[in-house]
Amino acid sequence: MYHIGVLGVLSNPNPDRQRVWNAFLSGMKELGYVEGKNFVFEFRYSEGRSERYPALAQELVRLNVDLIVVWTTPAALAARAATSTIPILFTTANDPVGAGLADSLVRPGGNVTGITTMAVELSAKRLELLKEAVPRLSLVAVLLNATNRTSALQLQQTEDAAHRLGIAVRPFEIRTSDELPARLAEMDAQRPNALIVLEDATIYERRKDLAQFALRARIPACFGARETVVAGGMMAYGPSYAEIFHQTAFYADKLLRGIKPQDLPFQQASKFELVINLQTARALGLALPQSILLRADEVIE
Repeated sequence: MYHIGVLGVLSNPNPDRQRVWNAFLSGMKELGYVEGKNFVFEFRYSEGRSERYPALAQELVRLNVDLIVVWTTPAALAARAATSTIPILFTTANDPVGAGLADSLVRPGGNVTGITTMAVELSAKRLELLKEAVPRLSLVAVLLNATNRTSALQLQQTEDAAHRLGIAVRPFEIRTSDELPARLAEMDAQRPNALIVLEDATIYERRKDLAQFALRARIPACFGARETVVAGGMMAYGPSYAEIFHQTAFYADKLLRGIKPQDLPFQQASKFELVINLQTARALGLALPQSILLRADEVIE
């Protein structure tokens, strides 16, 4: 009976999160793993507060779990600080090398491996898509979680792209989800032409609030996950998280069977998707160009 520790963000049930998690369970089932029969989970949740991760990671280490699964950089850093021997499977790594979690993607060199979302590399592309959707774009707000080490890398890529495109960037930082309403109020007062939301699990959990804010404030926004567009956001470009979690199951199997994390290169996400909410775009008064609509993998009417 394997014991798999999970460092999650929020404990409350959510259909979108469950859909992605089910993709992981499906992959495990394909490999012969049945929850309660040959493995069990030990869940620990930060409830949106990254400062809780160190204590939660130490709890899992004391339980002597066989594997720790994480999907945020703060959780991965806390788990690695708590143990150098238990394998850590990072399901949605933004930039594990830049965050100091791996020596390289090919040779991680420690006890952390997993799947990279390429969030840093995709940051510039999201700004380019917004510029295409809003040709007169001059000021873009960027929402980020300052406790996520890779947010600085994503922001730098966004600022570099903005410089090339002649666009001003104004960052809005949060450290906990409780700070989000105040930052959004500040953003609304400054009236940016558009909004980019950098990839972060804590912010992701507030996607419905963000989609509603952007629509109410009439700010075209680009996100990193399809689920945010389903919640009412205008546009998202990024990896398929269901596909990532399905991939993750195969790495979990290898680690549970004793293959060392340092011998398992980080895999890159293999499926990316551009998702457009046409209803939201129309509500914002935008006529999206055919160049974007034809490239979209999914258009929500």
